[in-house]
Amino acid sequence: MEALAKLERVQTRILLRISDLELFHLPQHFSHSLSLQSSAAADANADADADANASTTTEGRLSAILRANSVRDFSFKRVPSDYYDWTLEARRDILGAASIHHLCKSIVLVNTQAPSNVTDCSDRNYSKYYVVVVQYTSRFNAETVKNFLYALNNGKISKKKFNMRLAPEETSAKLTGYEHNGVTCIGMKTDIPVILDEAITKLNPDFFWLGGGEIDLKLGIRTSEFIDYVKPFIVNCSGS
Repeated sequence: MEALAKLERVQTRILLRISDLELFHLPQHFSHSLSLQSSAAADANADADADANASTTTEGRLSAILRANSVRDFSFKRVPSDYYDWTLEARRDILGAASIHHLCKSIVLVNTQAPSNVTDCSDRNYSKYYVVVVQYTSRFNAETVKNFLYALNNGKISKKKFNMRLAPEETSAKLTGYEHNGVTCIGMKTDIPVILDEAITKLNPDFFWLGGGEIDLKLGIRTSEFIDYVKPFIVNCSGS
């Protein structure tokens, strides 16, 4: 058996040597053509691998969603793992945000007083859940959202049937597909209606930052393009 294995190794080396000699004696232009074809194939494979990797990463997936919906002015940035231990000024600087007021977050609210037949987000005007985008520098006011939704339904639903509270983290993760501090309203598992705080629409320049789908990934986006795509309710729901 050992002799047979040795013979096979010798035969393999001979075949490789013959292949090298044949390539050496080919006309130069043909040899060069083979080299170019191999290089082109390698580049194509590398591009295909890059595309495949992009489609499987959070940044790649969300970028594709944004571009498919005509959003062009956006940017993703990775931040250090201790980002949330930093001051707002330090966060502003690492992201290159225009001000600390341009730093925003997405929070999931649940209507704890919704009737038993309201269990999902199928009715945009009277949903069990809402995602609210607010500034870190502002204080969210749930009562203003309650009043807005009451008016949105023309007073046909009792105010007692509105009680907006922060959804538990596990509920938020299940609905959005994103964990705490990584929540974004782009590419969520569930089509949850979005409420954008009116103050964000007044920022200058109109480019704000929010979660990017992972704790250390942040998304900057042009406000007008965000509104055109997401089509949020715009509500004055915060105070300084």
